[in-house]
Amino acid sequence: MKSIQLIILFCIFFCASNAQYSKIVVQLKDKANNPNSIGSPSAYLSKRAIERRSRYKILIDSTDLPVNTQYLDSILSAGNVKIISTSKWLNQVLIQTTDGAAIAKINAFPFVQSSSSVAPRQTGPSQSKKFIEEINTLLNARPSKVEGNSYDYGNNFNQVHIHEGEYLHNKNLKGENIQIAVLDAGFSQYKTVTAFDSIRQRGQVLGERDFVDFDNSVNEDDSHGMYCLSTMSANWPGKMVGTAPNAKYWLIRTENATSEYPVEEFNWVVGAEFADSTGSDMISSSLGYYDFDDPSFNHTYNDIYNMSTTVTKGAAIAARKGMIVMNSAGNAGGSWWRYIGFPADADSVCSVGATNVLGQIAGFSSIGYPGKIKPNIVSVGAATVIATTNNVPGTGNGTSFSNPNVAGLIACLWQAFPQFNNMKILDAVYRSADKYANPDSAYGFGIPNFRIAYELLQKDAIGVSFTNEWMIPVPNPFKNNLAIYIQAPETGKVQLRLVDAAGKLVEVIYYDAVIGQPRKLEFTKTKSLPVGVYAIQYISSTVKRVKKVVKQ
Repeated sequence: MKSIQLIILFCIFFCASNAQYSKIVVQLKDKANNPNSIGSPSAYLSKRAIERRSRYKILIDSTDLPVNTQYLDSILSAGNVKIISTSKWLNQVLIQTTDGAAIAKINAFPFVQSSSSVAPRQTGPSQSKKFIEEINTLLNARPSKVEGNSYDYGNNFNQVHIHEGEYLHNKNLKGENIQIAVLDAGFSQYKTVTAFDSIRQRGQVLGERDFVDFDNSVNEDDSHGMYCLSTMSANWPGKMVGTAPNAKYWLIRTENATSEYPVEEFNWVVGAEFADSTGSDMISSSLGYYDFDDPSFNHTYNDIYNMSTTVTKGAAIAARKGMIVMNSAGNAGGSWWRYIGFPADADSVCSVGATNVLGQIAGFSSIGYPGKIKPNIVSVGAATVIATTNNVPGTGNGTSFSNPNVAGLIACLWQAFPQFNNMKILDAVYRSADKYANPDSAYGFGIPNFRIAYELLQKDAIGVSFTNEWMIPVPNPFKNNLAIYIQAPETGKVQLRLVDAAGKLVEVIYYDAVIGQPRKLEFTKTKSLPVGVYAIQYISSTVKRVKKVVKQ
């Protein structure tokens, strides 16, 4: 009788205080008796996701296990309840119901820790607060091109050049083999806008997922994600070329652009989990949270750096799974909040502020909260060149655009050094930035330079830097062993000939060179050579080069 009275009292309280809310997150206590096992990850992770964990020595653990299906069955049996989605990382279930008795029954289950409302019964047609500062205007054509670049960037050359991003592209580092999951509010008309012709025709869009309406179609939703995607993926010669035009993309909708409620943080985590399960290498998110349409849900400054928000917890786990997580710092620099939003506050998330093409900070760009270096870096977010639904290049303002602009270049950098993990790549990006020695709360470490980042990683990878030379014998002079480090100026078949002072051939090495790719090659017949002067000859169909070496 007492338990029945408690249920009745709970129903009265729940219905009175939460009648306007129908989406509820149920926090589970454990994953006991899970039908899946850590030892059989192929049941819930793709081959590519498993390979990422193996490559970077990331253990598969309980957070990788799906939510216990037995628990889901029990929740469904509680009454008029619909399961919308689940988060395996947070061990949570998003349900929809207005049945107070069902909620009381769910909370009484021994495997349930708590439940909390996250979204209203119906989404109203209110204007989005998130993207109001990112106003798109038509752009007067102002093409810019430097002779010798592999791309005719057109209007957006300056936002690539501010990072010396063309240095990577000219080395044929354009995002191949990198998968980027773009989390946003929709990608309106990406299937018809000319800027995306290349990624459509070459099959670079791996798929679409919608964790708001669950129709897995994002082409008819909000255009914000399409704008962001264009800064990375566009290949529109003479008009605009993105920073990672050859990467592959998952287009993931987690955001309802017409409202702001905590359910969107949950959706973000579910979208990130999906990205991880597909084996995506990176997440580019131009979303952030701190205030909501119902102020009772608002975050506070005490939440910053404290891993207390749903989205920050999810983003931190995504980084622990080996992905590079990129997120806009936020557009609150001129508002009452001022500071970065969530999940940009997570240590392992690369948060990006906004400048103009001259490197001057944008007034709207959120600043870092005291205590840590945030934002981490900045990129062009003021008058950023983007594709538009009018099928012409345009400009937009916001850290929403600075984030993917630099994220694409990070993808190209990682393409060159896949042996290094996410944190190693980001560390090189930070060290390359112009304010690394003296960071501040507006710029963070500043504007990254991808030529410098490449050289830093190159030196870490093979022990030498090709700053002034592309062919370096080591050691020189040598006693026994001799190696040659090469960053080839071309792609093709190459001979490396070691000859003595009289021109007599000692040894020849044949190898297939790839432009810009560093290689270490070792000669094997040097120990028995007499002391003297020798030469290493580089010979290809188009290039000949000689380096003198000395045997001591």
